[in-house]
Amino acid sequence: MTPAAAAALLAGPVEEVAPRLLGATVTAGGVVVRLTEVEAYDGDQDAGSHAFRGRTPRNAVMFGPAGRLYCYLSYGMHVCANVVTGPEGRASAVLLRGGEVVDGLAEARVRRGDRPDHELARGPANLCRALGVGLHHGGTELLGTASAVVLSLAPTAPTAPDARVAQGPRVGLTGAPDRPWRYWLAGERSVSAYRRSPRATPLQPPPDPPI
Repeated sequence: MTPAAAAALLAGPVEEVAPRLLGATVTAGGVVVRLTEVEAYDGDQDAGSHAFRGRTPRNAVMFGPAGRLYCYLSYGMHVCANVVTGPEGRASAVLLRGGEVVDGLAEARVRRGDRPDHELARGPANLCRALGVGLHHGGTELLGTASAVVLSLAPTAPTAPDARVAQGPRVGLTGAPDRPWRYWLAGERSVSAYRRSPRATPLQPPPDPPI
C-alpha cells in the first residue's frame, strides 16, 4: 500500500481503521512484527480513552495528524504504543496489543529472553520491548520509510466484517469496559488473553423477555 493510501486509511474512523491494521507490520530496532491484535480508542467519545477528558501534554499526539506514534507508560513502567488515527484535531488511536515476530528473532530474544516465538510480542508491553520502542519514539511519523518506527499496511488488509477477524471487549478497562473494540486474527497464538478489570462495572444480565 502506498504511503498516500495508508495515510487516507488511517484518517478514517478508529473503529474502521483498527481491524484493517491486522496483518500490517511494524519495523523498529532490527525487528519486524506482524500485528495480530489491536484495540480502538475514540477520544472524548470513549470513557476508556486517555483523551476522554480532553487534551493534555501527555495525550497531545493523539490529536493528530494520523499516522503518528502515541506512546505511554502503563503502571508507570511498561511502554505501550498506539497508531494515531482520524481527522487532525480529534483524538483517536489504535493500541498495538500483540503480534508475531516475522524478522529479527535473535534481536527480539535479546530484549525478551529465550521464550517461545509466539510469546515474544504477545501483549502491548512485550510488543514494544521486542521492537525496542520507548517513550522517546512518541510522535514518530510511522509512514516514512526512513523513520525509526515504520508501519506498513498489508495490501489485502481485512475489512470488517471478515471471517478472519474476531471482535470483543477491550482488556482491563474500568471505563467503557464492554465496548467491543478489541480486534484480533482468529487462531493466532500471539494474541493475548482477555482479562476484565475487577473494578469494571459488572455485566448486566439481559432483561427478561416480555410475557
